[in-house]
Amino acid sequence: MQIYKVGGAVRDRLLGLSVKDIDWVVVGATPAEMEQRGFRAVGKDFPVFLHPQSNEEYALARTERKTAPGYTGFQFHTSTEVTLEEDLIRRDLTINAIAEDDNGQLIDPYHGQQDIQQRILRHVSPAFVEDPVRILRVARFAARFHSLGFTIAEETISLMREMVENGETDALVAERVWQETQRALSEPSPHIYFQSLRECGALAVIFREIDNLYGVPQPEEHHPEIDTGIHTMMVLQQAARLSDAPAVRFAALVHDLGKGTTPKEEWPRHIAHEARGVPLVKALCQRLKVPNDYKELALIVTEFHLHYHRAAELKASTMVDTLQKLDPYRKPERYEHFILACEADSRGRPGFEDKDYDQPRIMREAADLCRQVNARSMVEQGLRGPAIAKAIREERIKIVHQMTR
Repeated sequence: MQIYKVGGAVRDRLLGLSVKDIDWVVVGATPAEMEQRGFRAVGKDFPVFLHPQSNEEYALARTERKTAPGYTGFQFHTSTEVTLEEDLIRRDLTINAIAEDDNGQLIDPYHGQQDIQQRILRHVSPAFVEDPVRILRVARFAARFHSLGFTIAEETISLMREMVENGETDALVAERVWQETQRALSEPSPHIYFQSLRECGALAVIFREIDNLYGVPQPEEHHPEIDTGIHTMMVLQQAARLSDAPAVRFAALVHDLGKGTTPKEEWPRHIAHEARGVPLVKALCQRLKVPNDYKELALIVTEFHLHYHRAAELKASTMVDTLQKLDPYRKPERYEHFILACEADSRGRPGFEDKDYDQPRIMREAADLCRQVNARSMVEQGLRGPAIAKAIREERIKIVHQMTR
């Protein structure tokens, strides 16, 4: 029985990154032998065990065979005869197919170290095409390691494109797509995830509302980048600069979906794209089973980002009514995330990335002033029922008007 450290732990050490989770593969052992040593079996589809002290995962070396479409259509085989090389060849990328023994010796049959040095994300074997989740994973790794200079090998992009054309992505289930997307949104360069999916054709299948934005023009005086798809990626890039919260980044990603439905005869203007975007965001969130907190933030950013941009021009009454809908009083964190996503929209244009904007200050100050006006003071004045809400609104309008004079 031989035990090897594998996958991300080996890769990240070679990249000089901090190692978080460690995975192990065991060659030459049976499930019974593992349990005799105190390991606890947890794998459903194939034998995976938890170490009795560290709780780290130890998987028996295995091979796999494609038996049906999609990422669940695999038959796994484990035995004491399965070699380390056979286990490594079923992995997705060469940089994830490196093992390390207990003496620190690296076993690298598929040249992962060379690809690390050359900063290339390359598939290990032609069996890559058998699992459509690998399209998402490669795009996610591209988003993670983009800042280190990594790019996807052309032959791997070609395989990903082939998988899309063969309909493999049709077998992806919503939960798995969202799981990979949510993780990609937390990576340093989340825009690269979506750009990589577009390069292989998967964006049009999985995120058609985003793909529809490419080729749609905007007024050049406000958007030097012109193309709405390019603008969306720039906004996502700025959202990653402004916030680590993946919900902020998701809201920035989908805020302009309505522009994809603007009639061509109205281009480059996009009147009422905010309202047209709301049902598109709802449909996307429903299809991918996006969590409610992500969806709620995305919807208010989609509907009210133009109010944010015009904060200095809004009438006091409009500002107060907008704040009532955004609800910074009961959901201050969501409101702050709204401001950050809208700020990313402002900065997601060439030459505007580092400009000073007054809208964040105006929106925060207006909310702080309005928050001080509450029902208690109105009750103390003897007001009851609907009169309280009316008086609160009137008082808030008064103080916002004084603020903006």
